[in-house]
Amino acid sequence: MKSWGPNVAIVLAAGTFLAILAPYETASLGLPWIWLYWTGLMALGWTCGHGCNWLFDRYAPDWPKLATGLATTLLVSIPVTAAVALLQLVLSGRYPLYVLPMIYFLVWVISAAVTTVSILIEQNRARGTSNPDATRPSVALTDKLPPRLRRADILALEAEDHYLRVHTDLGDCLILMRLSDAVAAVAPLDGARTHRSWWVARKAVERISRSDGRATLSLTTGAEAPVSRTYAPKLRDAGWY
Repeated sequence: MKSWGPNVAIVLAAGTFLAILAPYETASLGLPWIWLYWTGLMALGWTCGHGCNWLFDRYAPDWPKLATGLATTLLVSIPVTAAVALLQLVLSGRYPLYVLPMIYFLVWVISAAVTTVSILIEQNRARGTSNPDATRPSVALTDKLPPRLRRADILALEAEDHYLRVHTDLGDCLILMRLSDAVAAVAPLDGARTHRSWWVARKAVERISRSDGRATLSLTTGAEAPVSRTYAPKLRDAGWY
């Protein structure tokens, strides 16, 4: 939930800014409808963009940032264009289909501008809060994460075939990296290997359960990390349970 604050602020700020500018002959709507119009479209665009980010993080985690950003703006512009057309149809009672390509282009321009501003704000925030001390994971790992997760707290690492699932307090993603290399990258953090396929941060452990002589760690993310007999003694000695 804490990650929603800046995004909601961007949506409200962008909607208010566009309501003041009143582009594309929307001034005739008047207050408060013009503000609701633009803020609603910004909210729809953000929601669709959030869904696109999830899809890219899930199925194309290694795409360059520029490619994912461009693809997101193109995809988001489709439902927003449909919403604009529907609103115009409701307001005027007619809507010629031949104007849809132009509307799509105009929507894409705004989508690209908002996405660019969001990326710049995120990069500036990351630079302003960067800390070179030994309490952050190595950039060898964080640079592989999608932008929205690069400043998140890493809670667990899970090997999945040739990929690595990184669990954070803001969500998870798949990256192409060996678990052993990732474990080396998170060495400054308070965590440990619990299984040949898992590394877990100590603060992520919410509950410990045992079955058939083996322990399982329930994490704050909702995931469950197994504890193998190989790593169990080290965890006990370190006071994990």
